[in-house]
Amino acid sequence: KGLLAHPLLRRTADPLAVEDYMTWGYVPDHRSILKGVEKLPPGHFWLLEHDREPPPPRQWWDVSFAHRAKGRTADLSAELLHRLREGVTSRMVADVPLGAFLSGGVDSSSVVALMAEASRDKVRSCSIGFDVAAVDETGYARQIAERFGTDHRERIVSPDDIADLDRIAGIFDEPFADASALPTLRVCELARESVKVALSGDGADEALAGYRRQVFHHRESQARAILPQGLRAPLFGTLGRLWPKADWAPQALRAKTTFLSLAESDAQGYARALAILDAPARARLYGADMLRERGDYRAEDPLIALMADAPARSGLDAAQYADLKFWLPGDILTKVDRTSMAVGLEAREPLLDHRLVGFAASLPERQRVRGRQGKWLMKRSMERYLPQEILYRPKQGFVTPLAQWFRGPLAATARSIAANDRLIDSGWFDRNALATLAEQHISGQSDHGRVLWQLVMLEKSLSGMGLRG
Repeated sequence: KGLLAHPLLRRTADPLAVEDYMTWGYVPDHRSILKGVEKLPPGHFWLLEHDREPPPPRQWWDVSFAHRAKGRTADLSAELLHRLREGVTSRMVADVPLGAFLSGGVDSSSVVALMAEASRDKVRSCSIGFDVAAVDETGYARQIAERFGTDHRERIVSPDDIADLDRIAGIFDEPFADASALPTLRVCELARESVKVALSGDGADEALAGYRRQVFHHRESQARAILPQGLRAPLFGTLGRLWPKADWAPQALRAKTTFLSLAESDAQGYARALAILDAPARARLYGADMLRERGDYRAEDPLIALMADAPARSGLDAAQYADLKFWLPGDILTKVDRTSMAVGLEAREPLLDHRLVGFAASLPERQRVRGRQGKWLMKRSMERYLPQEILYRPKQGFVTPLAQWFRGPLAATARSIAANDRLIDSGWFDRNALATLAEQHISGQSDHGRVLWQLVMLEKSLSGMGLRG
């Protein structure tokens, strides 16, 4: 907002940032949506001197997966629990009311458990749920609240909350398409009613391999090590091209992405797993002007280069490094920081204590992933605190029911995208492609909920910032 107030700033959007945004749902550093304006990467500083050419930013902290901790599982578990306690208790120091976000998942439940252990007073916790039962986790959050005797509050998010979209777009100062920003804003508002500082459970998935995509990537990386590229590329590439996308099918039958990933390198495969839209899908949506302005640039290229240079010993290491350096600051921390500060709430991240992250990066792969279980050692370490059904239930995440909303109360919003002058007149998108996208989703033929949300938030952001293509 400060930059936009400057009279010399040209309010022109960078088409390469739009390419980034349509791939990831946010604009990663160093680029920004403003053409000619760059962001300082996390863990870096920039030393500027008068009358001298600005040097490149310098990195002052990084995480390394290059070394492995040794010891018995029991000893490593005890050390991890010590680091978890250390991260939580050091962030409970406050002279204002303190609370916690509680989703009922492993991470936020662990934070609340360790807060309750360290506190003389009742922990204040708050949760957000949805009016769609398939994605609502308030029952699990309530179970943890009762277990640790917290002063618990909850609120339900519904399609009516979409009325706040303009406000949400304005909070981020840049296109941002993580749909959980809406419930995150609501839980921050709820927390702010009773506390000024809230502890969050973010960071453990990145540091300790809790995402399903990391577990799948670990397996795929092991398979790539067995089969040479010359065999994988033609075999799995052909299967991937022929296999139907099958959004409607059971998870076991949705193998298209896996086949395409196995035909590629580790880094290319993980970039595919992270992307909302792959390169061919983006090209089908783009207009002729966007294809020309984008040229040879692909948003996956910086991530692939980052993984290639990662201080890592395995494919799992490199994937976690990418999540810590790329996804976490670009999406998760941006979301929590902007929404919390918008309501005057300070959010703290105990599971991102640098000592905890450094130790987690040293854990042998087997202590992070076993079978289908990610965050294996953390779950084992928390067994004395949390019930099995919380620790080992399938990971759900903070999911907003976009597919249902865009087929129901927001169907008209989906159809309006293809008629939006700002998106079409920029030359970035093809009108017919956007119309087809909306109709395929509304009819149930495909699930384009995330992409429709991307486009809605892109238009809201550009409009609010007064940017042109």
